[in-house]
Amino acid sequence: MTRKPIARVTGIDYLDLDQHLGYALRRAQVASFDAFHRATAGAGITPPRFTALVILQANPGISQSTLGEVLGTARSGAMLLIDWLEAQGLAERRHRPDDGRAWGLYLTAKGQRLTEQLRRRVREHDRRFAARIDTRERRQLLRLLDKLVT
Repeated sequence: MTRKPIARVTGIDYLDLDQHLGYALRRAQVASFDAFHRATAGAGITPPRFTALVILQANPGISQSTLGEVLGTARSGAMLLIDWLEAQGLAERRHRPDDGRAWGLYLTAKGQRLTEQLRRRVREHDRRFAARIDTRERRQLLRLLDKLVT
């Protein structure tokens, strides 16, 4: 579901909303998600699914618990996400070589291809989305946002 960015409406008094970081972040998030959904159109991929695909690509054999931690969701939420990725033929659970009782998560060949394709599309849309700020401002914004959550 694509959301329309939160527009400024002429004639509306916003009082001090523009001074609230959360309000500004939410407006930016909705605009960013809109760009993301355009980049992934037709793939059925949500931001958490995309994040999971990228994490699985970079960390083959990761545990479901660790994936849940990365996504900021409970293990059960990660399980549902992995169930969906498996049903789509994008990921699979395999016994981990270091512990035959534990399961690791891996992208399938189809998942690898889709992840590469989506990463290219998302990078390009992200570049266009952030085109109003220069490289230095982008690095600074990412650094400041990271500072808010660490």
